[in-house]
Amino acid sequence: MLTGDNQGSADAAAQILGIDEAIAEILPEHKADVVNEFRRGGRKVAMVGDGVNDAPALASAHVGIAMSTGSDVAIHTAGITLMRGDPALVAAALDISRATFNKIRQGLFWAFIYNVVGIPLAALGYLSPVVAGAAMAFSSVSVVSNALLLRRWRPKGSTVSRITGASALARGRMIERAAE
Repeated sequence: MLTGDNQGSADAAAQILGIDEAIAEILPEHKADVVNEFRRGGRKVAMVGDGVNDAPALASAHVGIAMSTGSDVAIHTAGITLMRGDPALVAAALDISRATFNKIRQGLFWAFIYNVVGIPLAALGYLSPVVAGAAMAFSSVSVVSNALLLRRWRPKGSTVSRITGASALARGRMIERAAE
């Protein structure tokens, strides 16, 4: 985690969010430099930000994630925008992204298998046009049905507890700021 906050706040937030490393007290203009340094080191970088100053780092990261409560510049720079300003939803967004990508790969695999098996059989006359058409329709239905399984997706248990803890942390920080 990379933040402009003090180290104590950064460590507390990182612990709640399940993040191993927290780098604190980074000036906004240096965030993009740190992101680029991580990238050069071979690390995959996801940057979460909400301000104008976060835009260069969001653009430099492999994945830029903005909060919908943030600035328009951050939202337009990021590849993903979370509809609620809750940092714990990042884990859920990454999880549903992985699940979606897996479904896409599964769909491509089954479409490929259908074509590898079906086209030669049809070309050699082992499948009548009616059977080949029915098999193609079944292939399409099976791919779409598999993709619809994503509707059952729910955040994993550890993600839910992180969301709850981070939401409490965010509310506490908002209350502290309001009291100042």
